[in-house]
Amino acid sequence: MILSGPQILSEVRNGRVHIDDFDPERIEPNSYGFRLAPDILWYDDKVIDCFEPPTAHHTTMGDEGMLLEPGRFYLGGTMEAMGSPHYAATLYACRSASTLGIWIQFSAPLGHSGAVFPWTLEMQVAHPVRVYPGMVIGKLAFWSMQGEPVGYRGKYSGSRSAVASRLAQEAPPAENGVELLAPDAPALVSAGKG
Repeated sequence: MILSGPQILSEVRNGRVHIDDFDPERIEPNSYGFRLAPDILWYDDKVIDCFEPPTAHHTTMGDEGMLLEPGRFYLGGTMEAMGSPHYAATLYACRSASTLGIWIQFSAPLGHSGAVFPWTLEMQVAHPVRVYPGMVIGKLAFWSMQGEPVGYRGKYSGSRSAVASRLAQEAPPAENGVELLAPDAPALVSAGKG
């Protein structure tokens, strides 16, 4: 079940939900409004290889903000480190940002229990939009879990700002013992080891 805003406030006060620089004014009916951090990344590679570290360009926005351009994928971050060892969380854009044509999360909205750090935002815009550090850009919702909580210990642990992909830290499929199909190979291949 999703936590109500008053329950998020109660859990923050009880130390069961962590939100840096917590402001009760940003509590919403079922979420907490978070702000855009000044760090912005984007990839310089013409072609990105999933198993090679991408070349990320980094800038820090000043008070004048930054113009985001269509056709470029940006990584932003939340000013707040947020999460909980007791709840899972999901991240969404706030309606005011999304109706300006700003997308902040395409495919990785889930925060595992125990993951407490600034979130990396997957940002793109429909037309040129100037964004500013400290603007409220999204909301985080918290969800109760069934079963024993398992803490997150993934490759993004310890993040302090927007983080480029770390997929290259994983071995390519062929090195993991998974059989790769040749273009003319039959569609059904057993990958099990028995």
